[in-house]
Amino acid sequence: MIEAVTKAVQNLQDATDVMDERAARRLGVNRTDLRCLSRLSARGPLTASELATAAGLTGGAMTTVIDRLERAGLAQRIRDSADRRRVLVHLTERAERLTAEIWGPVLGDARIELGKFSLAELGVIERFLALALKNQQDHAARLRSPSPHSPPSPHSPPSPHSPPN
Repeated sequence: MIEAVTKAVQNLQDATDVMDERAARRLGVNRTDLRCLSRLSARGPLTASELATAAGLTGGAMTTVIDRLERAGLAQRIRDSADRRRVLVHLTERAERLTAEIWGPVLGDARIELGKFSLAELGVIERFLALALKNQQDHAARLRSPSPHSPPSPHSPPSPHSPPN
């Protein structure tokens, strides 16, 4: 049974990847931009720094992403009314409408399917998803570090053990 669940998770991840690729194409953005739109949709307006952290990007990369999203009419920078020194990145009405068209039916179908489970079963599903999320986050962090078996980046200084060119 563990093998069947593992295979089902892999199939779900593959289907999600295809869905995200098609959604990005529909919106006219790349996958990084789509990830940032997703974070804004889930969490609401964020500072550029908060969005960079949520999306796993550097500050410089985030500025470029926000510029692209603004040009596409999907995000806008707005001064925080409570603290005029802060600037928040908001989804535009256009972005909210387009993302609702793309993911609204997916969420609606998922709610229907989840409604077929008992509260106890939903608790098990929620627990599994929380553990799976932590697993993904832990391994994403692991992959941020270079592997001892990876070839050096062409921009890395040579190792003291490397033969001279």
